[in-house]
Amino acid sequence: MSALLNHLKVLRSERGLTQAELATAVGVSRKTINTIENRVFVPSTVLALSLAKTLGVSVHDIFELEQ
Repeated sequence: MSALLNHLKVLRSERGLTQAELATAVGVSRKTINTIENRVFVPSTVLALSLAKTLGVSVHDIFELEQ
């Protein structure tokens, strides 16, 4: 079975954003960003697209399947 990996923390940090700042920009709580970064929560498609747009990357740059 595949697992969903993500590079959200690295991409966020590279842009100098805190979890709270990214959360505000996409309209979720800081805890939501934290749970995504720690692979506890898989975001909806809408949230994934919003994260990608806010960070200026593609969804594929943030998330990938580990096989």
